[in-house]
Amino acid sequence: MTASISCRDDDKQLHLERGEAMPDSSKALRFATAVFLAGACLAQHATAQTDAAKDYPNKPIRILVGVTAGGGSDTTARAIAQKLTDAWGRQVVVDNRPGANAAIALDLAAKAAPDGYTICMIAASQTITAAVNPKLPYDLTKDLVGISQASSLFYVLYHIPSVPIKSIRELIAYAKANPGKLNYGTPGAGNLQHLAVEMFSYMAGVKLIHVPYKGGSAAVAAALAGEVQVGMGSLITARPHLSSGRLRALAITAKQRSPAVPELPTVAEAGVPGYEVTQWYGVIAGAKVAPAIIRKLNAGIVEALKSPDVVQRLAADGSTATSSSPEAFDAYIKSEMAKWRKLVKDVGLVLD
Repeated sequence: MTASISCRDDDKQLHLERGEAMPDSSKALRFATAVFLAGACLAQHATAQTDAAKDYPNKPIRILVGVTAGGGSDTTARAIAQKLTDAWGRQVVVDNRPGANAAIALDLAAKAAPDGYTICMIAASQTITAAVNPKLPYDLTKDLVGISQASSLFYVLYHIPSVPIKSIRELIAYAKANPGKLNYGTPGAGNLQHLAVEMFSYMAGVKLIHVPYKGGSAAVAAALAGEVQVGMGSLITARPHLSSGRLRALAITAKQRSPAVPELPTVAEAGVPGYEVTQWYGVIAGAKVAPAIIRKLNAGIVEALKSPDVVQRLAADGSTATSSSPEAFDAYIKSEMAKWRKLVKDVGLVLD
């Protein structure tokens, strides 16, 4: 390397003494040297990333969760954390940081040291927030990067017995014949259940009145009390009341029928073609975390989600273990944001 540079300098001096211009071959040499140096830098960077992943993890890892303990995101995080702890021999702890629809936790992850020791759970609802709220302190697609999807679950669309319907088509007909008389409850404005029902209303051409409550339990209680006539919730939340007959299921929001409730059709096959809404959870990290570490985290999480006990634990909450590559999860997050942004625009929703 040194000899090449010295030779170039001698050649330059000789031509200057003769009053001659530098030949093209000298320019080519300079270009080749620049390419060599750039390649060396890239190789050194790649080696450093590989070394970082090789030693990873060598201290505890924390998984930020933007909800209180007990929710679907928390349950999924704890199942993954235990398996990673067992596999890697390093403690993986769940750190609950609830508030602002998980924006607090995601912001902490975006601003954490980019060493892979702070990762974060994300849910479908956070793609809605990112799609419609320009005031977030982070950019979901620029400041954070996907590691893997972790689980998914469907919602059940239900009604109270006093509404004289037995199918999705009958619900649509009833809503059209009685405009403004059907209310639906959700855990709050702007969450996934809210937009899932709004998508149903938009695609079915009906108008249902939104009544937000402070949490999923309050929304179900409102339906049981007759304050709202329609609702949407997870199977684990709705099932006790479906069994007792206090609520009646119409369909599920998944793309295909579920073995858990094979008798229930999907909303799409029951009268609204193309309809599909899935609640999902996944794991993300700061965008500056080395790709080699992201891949190692992905491999560990994918393996954890294959474990029969993890599959069973998630199934108890009505969830299905679902993994993906980092690239596929990034693409999925972007597609979800685009879907909800379009719906909000098309329907003219104002989300405060």
